[in-house]
Amino acid sequence: MKATLEKIEPVFGNSFTIRKFTDINYLSKPYWHFHPEYEIVYISNGRGKRHIGEHVSFYEQGDLIFLGPNMPHFGFSEELYDEHVEIVVQMREDFLGADFLHRPELSAIRQLFERAHLGITFHGETKHRIGERLVRLVEHNGFDRMMQLLYILQDLAHSQEYTLLNAGGFALEVNAQDHERMRSIYEFVDDNFHRHIALEEVAQLISMTVPAFCRYFKRLTNKTFTQFVNEYRIAHACRMLADEHLSISAVSYESGFNNLSHFNKLFRHITGLSPRDYRRSLRKVVSA
Repeated sequence: MKATLEKIEPVFGNSFTIRKFTDINYLSKPYWHFHPEYEIVYISNGRGKRHIGEHVSFYEQGDLIFLGPNMPHFGFSEELYDEHVEIVVQMREDFLGADFLHRPELSAIRQLFERAHLGITFHGETKHRIGERLVRLVEHNGFDRMMQLLYILQDLAHSQEYTLLNAGGFALEVNAQDHERMRSIYEFVDDNFHRHIALEEVAQLISMTVPAFCRYFKRLTNKTFTQFVNEYRIAHACRMLADEHLSISAVSYESGFNNLSHFNKLFRHITGLSPRDYRRSLRKVVSA
């Protein structure tokens, strides 16, 4: 399974693609893929990892994501809840013409598209409001569908309820020669993050010396391999903290940490909260 170019062709008579999924049982093993289209994903109910370029995080109670082109990512849903709906909208930058984003009336949408190169997740009222409009968008056709999409993009462009997923100012965009190597690394981490991973192991996986691998990974992701693995583990811990029956120490161990103090310190550094406070925040989300 390598980073796969997903070919997306709009239905005849349409300038962009929109798909709706409602089957709570449709989940399959996520695959590492990319495409030249911008992508909006709305998940009404469920939880999972956001694994987009260099970014790894966890969401609860659905999500609303806007991605720029050629950003490698996995599917987002890991566990779906009842009355689930997922909407996926995909469009080329020039889906309404080569220069349409340069029209003065579309300056806010142009800035939104620029931010999307870092990956955006929307929250608060924006997530719910836009999510409902995306669900209704499926029911429109032709001119009405196109106009409704522009209104949605304009609304997203003016919202302040968002977080840039690659907030450090770096987005891993696909380079064809690196697909297979990065796929191997990400898949290896996904299978082995619960235990200690020696640099020698992962370097050997892609036929590099340890120094060469460290330079290579830092160049592609703007972070060290150890940083990446720790962030992946913390994202997994975030999911496990939603289970009230698990102790903090059990979550730490199951996420690949053998030292509870180190886990607590790293969790706070990455998320801004202690594991206990993060669990409390999840309760508030669920009860809201």
